[in-house]
Amino acid sequence: MSVSATDAKNRFGQLLEQAQRAPVVIEKSGRRHSVLLSIEHYELLLSTQRHAAREAAPPAYGPEAQAFYAKYKDWVDMQNELVERYGVFGEEYRIW
Repeated sequence: MSVSATDAKNRFGQLLEQAQRAPVVIEKSGRRHSVLLSIEHYELLLSTQRHAAREAAPPAYGPEAQAFYAKYKDWVDMQNELVERYGVFGEEYRIW
């Protein structure tokens, strides 16, 4: 589905419901501008992107980092899962 930015503004509630079924493309000045997605589809895209990034370039850690991970594996994995699920606290306030 594709709608103009004006229609998106006027029918935002309806478009939120439509986005649960399929992505909604929003056009501005006759050109594709943005896409409205359901949270499930968005999280799937992020998960796929992270998985592909991990597969493409596995990190090379030094022996100290490997020893730390071996000792605290459960805690590190839990922290990584929280960051993937919720992001980094205060990320929107960083200036870089």
